[in-house]
Amino acid sequence: MDVTQVLEGTLSPDATTRQSAERQLLHAAEVDFSTYLSTLAQALANEDSPSHIRTAAGIALKNSLTFRDTVRLREVQARWVQQIPQSVKNRVKELSLKTLASSDQRAGQSAAQFITAIATFEIPRNEWPELMGVLVQNVGAGSDHLKQASLAAIGFICETQDPDLRQTLSAHSNAILTAVVQGARRDEPNHDVRNSALTALGDAVDFIRSNMENEGERNYIMQVVCEATQAEDARIQAGAFGCLNRIMGSYYDKMSFYMEKALFGLTIMGMKNEEEDVAKLAIEFWCTVCEEEISIEEDNTAAQGENTTELPPFFNFARIACREVVPVLLQVMTKQDEDASDDEYNVSRAAYQALQLYAQCVQSEIIQPVLSFVEENIRSEDWHRRDAAVAAFGAIMDGPNQKVLDPLVNQALPVLIGMMEDSSVIVRDSTAFALGRICELSNNAIDPDVHLQALISCLFNGLASTPKIAGSCCWALMNLTERFAGDAGAQTSPLSKHFQDSVKSLLAVTERHDADNQLRTAAYEVLVSFVTNSANDSLPVVATLSDVILQRLEQTVPMQQQVVSVEDRITLEEMQTSLASVLLSIIQRLEADIKPQADRIMHALLRVLSTLPPKSSVPDAILATISAVAGALEEDFLKYMDSFTPFLYNALGNQEELSLCSMAIGLVSDIARALNDKVQPYCDTFMNYLLNHLSNTLSNQLKPAILETFGDIAQAIGTHFETYLPVVARVLQQASNVTATDDVSIDTLDYIISLREGIMDAWGGILLAYKNSPQAASLHLYVENIFQVLHITSQDPNRLQDPSRSEGLMRAAMGVIGDLADTFPNGEFAAYFRHDWVTSMVRETKGNSHYSKRTTETARWAREQVKRQVGMATAAAM
Repeated sequence: MDVTQVLEGTLSPDATTRQSAERQLLHAAEVDFSTYLSTLAQALANEDSPSHIRTAAGIALKNSLTFRDTVRLREVQARWVQQIPQSVKNRVKELSLKTLASSDQRAGQSAAQFITAIATFEIPRNEWPELMGVLVQNVGAGSDHLKQASLAAIGFICETQDPDLRQTLSAHSNAILTAVVQGARRDEPNHDVRNSALTALGDAVDFIRSNMENEGERNYIMQVVCEATQAEDARIQAGAFGCLNRIMGSYYDKMSFYMEKALFGLTIMGMKNEEEDVAKLAIEFWCTVCEEEISIEEDNTAAQGENTTELPPFFNFARIACREVVPVLLQVMTKQDEDASDDEYNVSRAAYQALQLYAQCVQSEIIQPVLSFVEENIRSEDWHRRDAAVAAFGAIMDGPNQKVLDPLVNQALPVLIGMMEDSSVIVRDSTAFALGRICELSNNAIDPDVHLQALISCLFNGLASTPKIAGSCCWALMNLTERFAGDAGAQTSPLSKHFQDSVKSLLAVTERHDADNQLRTAAYEVLVSFVTNSANDSLPVVATLSDVILQRLEQTVPMQQQVVSVEDRITLEEMQTSLASVLLSIIQRLEADIKPQADRIMHALLRVLSTLPPKSSVPDAILATISAVAGALEEDFLKYMDSFTPFLYNALGNQEELSLCSMAIGLVSDIARALNDKVQPYCDTFMNYLLNHLSNTLSNQLKPAILETFGDIAQAIGTHFETYLPVVARVLQQASNVTATDDVSIDTLDYIISLREGIMDAWGGILLAYKNSPQAASLHLYVENIFQVLHITSQDPNRLQDPSRSEGLMRAAMGVIGDLADTFPNGEFAAYFRHDWVTSMVRETKGNSHYSKRTTETARWAREQVKRQVGMATAAAM
């Protein structure tokens, strides 16, 4: 293999050449990994090679040891550890360290990345103990190129998220700090080195906790960083403010002295800096302050509710600085760039974000400085100032006391509605967004008799404007429909008189020739919101709308033949998904009244399913709509089962698309609940698919839903579930053995809780299926197992740590306890109910103030059942 030629090929603009070169590299790595690494390391270190070839070699080396997939990553790391001779490892590492000193900066950076890939797994294994010392020495005594590349390597290593490496790096904190502070000092003459040092310091902040605990070392670190904010080089200034952000986020409790002496003034100056990168990072410093103080206040409030006396320090930095910081933010908001793209994060948008956080942090204290700015600029001839004024007003909707804010909003609404006619499209867009925030967060200030007609009119006029403004108007309208929906099942609502015109306007938006996918989807989402929140007097319009939506959905079927590009495919699938979502909302709103159109609806939905290509995103929405049809028709849905089940079975068996498979599992439950015992002819196939998923190495996320579905099927077919009972009971027993360790992750804990909830739901459905029947004796074999999983649940301390996470599980457990008592009312298993843990578990659930009334009522019922059973056990003992 001519390594230079192959590396050249990996950079080719021609896809065929590039892919061929990449295949050659993969083949070489598979055939002889040692030679592959040695060859590429020599190419990386070769000072006579062109820069792009050396860089490509470094990238290939890094890629050979880094993978996003954890299993593949561990495989290649094990290959390095076990199969590569030590002499080859030493030579490869020597060449990569040597390349750090190269005058070719790109090669040095590539070497730094490769060194990081090795360090990720060798440092935790103590197999490269000298690395950090070498890098520190390079920064202290090397050339400028060597310093810069070595600092980059330190930064990359500190930035790595590997938990084993991060734990090990704490032992190297002194070496890391020595290197980065040495490079960041004011007397470092090379600006590139100093910039690299500050970048590395920002990445290393988490690892220097022991140094930050030492006042002398902390003072020196803060001095170096603060001095860097005043450097001549804007990159160094920006890097310094970036470090201050990280330091404030990690060491808030140590910052009071530095805020008073330096940080307040430095950041105010930084926000006014003409260099946008510097100003943005100075602004973000106050975002960090607000985020920290919001979090601390929330934690302190929760702790006080639990009578905890040890509270973390809270310095009120944002509130103390409000009168100085907020006016600067407001002035910076006037630096809009009218040519900026929607996703461009510039200085004015950074200031807007900071103002939002400031409002949440200091609450009503934000009102006066913002109100003064708004009054001064809302009618300015300069669109920048008008735009900043209206944006600022919208930014403070979340935070201040609504009783203080509502009169101001009420007074401002006519002005804002008028500004939807502003000559500047940017001002109109900001106004639409501000109205959206008002409709979401301060909607009590909207008087339906005074404001609603004008507000709806201006928003629908905005829909007819540019797609950008239309998107903001859609969001505002969705918030408006939720605000004025009225009570569920209400005969009328404030929106009723506007309902028909609103539906027409939204349908018109979806057919605009200049509407992009995003706008069309947003308009359909608003339509869903109008339908969902419609009052009874609007139902005739909803019924008429179903004809329009069905016709549009039917028209998408022949469009499949017209798709010629990826863009066409995306457009069609988004349209079909949106139409199905609107149809779903119509069915849910009309309920049984949808029956006259059910045949047409199912025909259209099945036609769409039959024409979709593989890997389509549409089936999820179609299946959700079919689920709504089943719920509306109940047992009358049976006539569609034979034509629909092939599609359902296909989705149930699709293990490659977990979201689709999950939707299908939920649909089985919905159909079982709709058809009741009429679902029995289909249950063998359903159960085969569900049990097959449990026996395969499928994603854990499906297992709780499958267990819950067992309960729904049992409840539907009653004692006919006998056929499946032994195998399902065995599955539930196996699932109950999954427990959490002390160091379990939040995701794993959530999975275990949902798995147990699925077990409870399954047993709950089975118990209800057998209750009051002679076949209840079939469950005798499993009662002990049911109490075992209940006991495991009662002993798990994690269930008490977060009530919001555990409530569903505890409610299901209470249901199972009560259903057990109900299923065996004669006291056959009364002794089990006498266990102290049963009484304690029920009492804790019944008395948990964080749980909903539904849960506590279920626990109260379970308590009565337990008392009755305990009474039987006591009587029997006597």
